[in-house]
Amino acid sequence: MGRSFGLAAYRAFSRKTSVRTYKPSAPRPNGTVLWIHAASTENVLAIEDLAARICAVRHDLFVLITLPEDALLASQRTTVWSPDAQVCHDATPSEHPDAVTQFWSHWSPDMVIWTWGNLRPNVLNEGHKRGCPMVLVDADSNGFDSRIDRWLPELSGQLLAPFLAHFVRSGTVLHRLEALGVRLQTIDVTPPLLAGGQALPCAESDLTELSATLTGRPVWLACNLHPRELPSVLGAHRRASRMSHRLLLIVQPERDSDEVAFTQPIAEAEFRYAHWDAGEEPDDTTQILFASDPRDLGLFYRIAPVTFMGGSLTQGCVGRNPFEAATLGSAVLYGPNVRAFMPFYTRLAKAGAARIVKDEETLAAAVTHLIAPDEAAAMAHAGWDVISQGADLTDRVISLVQSVLDGEMEYTHAPT
Repeated sequence: MGRSFGLAAYRAFSRKTSVRTYKPSAPRPNGTVLWIHAASTENVLAIEDLAARICAVRHDLFVLITLPEDALLASQRTTVWSPDAQVCHDATPSEHPDAVTQFWSHWSPDMVIWTWGNLRPNVLNEGHKRGCPMVLVDADSNGFDSRIDRWLPELSGQLLAPFLAHFVRSGTVLHRLEALGVRLQTIDVTPPLLAGGQALPCAESDLTELSATLTGRPVWLACNLHPRELPSVLGAHRRASRMSHRLLLIVQPERDSDEVAFTQPIAEAEFRYAHWDAGEEPDDTTQILFASDPRDLGLFYRIAPVTFMGGSLTQGCVGRNPFEAATLGSAVLYGPNVRAFMPFYTRLAKAGAARIVKDEETLAAAVTHLIAPDEAAAMAHAGWDVISQGADLTDRVISLVQSVLDGEMEYTHAPT
């Protein structure tokens, strides 16, 4: 009786206060859909990293990431499937029962990962009715302090009890869920959900050959470079080369850049360069290796002990994830404009794995300092420590997703 009364009261309230319709951002793709809900933008980068890592081990999977509508707009995430993408973003539906039904009927997810807390009773109850397996991840105590939790605390317990697993941040949350009636056997205390980065691939033959060609030469990489940043990078390279005359710079421009906007200034500055995309390889006299294909970054991160993350000295650029470099053992240099990946840069900088630069002079000084093998190695080690944080939780979630989608774990709870 308590269960039906609490939910009925909430449903009646939501019918009066919520938007009645739901409009999906894209068609549902054919195949298996995993839905990951982000309660806010605070952990969306970590959720995107989790989604990418799940997709990397399960190529037939599509991941829908939802945020509250205002958070989705603020995050500027795309809300359409690109032709080769496995991940899409969309707004969470309102709590109006009609909108909830429309959402579930459209996406029909095969599994749900709910992060943080901030429960949506109608959304979750509909999933239970449909028999959709659900997992709670990264639950923190302040995720259960909403008006709904205070108004109908027993409802939160009824919604959470059917979840297959509950990964929580602290013993305080564990006791909170236990008090709500969640089975202790399903609750695990884990570190917060943190992005860990993925190792970009490269051909072993390319790595072996280029490593042999560059034996003994110091190397640094400037990736995702905007044309306006090129003069500062070339100037920094010239300055650093005075201290290390065999220093090689690898220049990789941002996607869809005009090659001439890079190769012409390089030639006019009288640098001797090789064009990797044209099949040219650096020799002992090559000062710059130009390579425009971002698919080669997995190779260059492995080759270069130091990487400058382009797009960070110029406002308005998208930038790249610095964990790409840190994962492959490259110390990270970056400019002040890194808003899109600020949490990642902050974590690396605090650990001593990344260093900010402001202009040609500070970039040159940082490169000169870090081409000493012991200096770059210390930063790379610190970067690996950052990357490793949260790996256990991510691995456990991925393993759980695999087991559920492979039918090795069954959802047996009765619908509410």
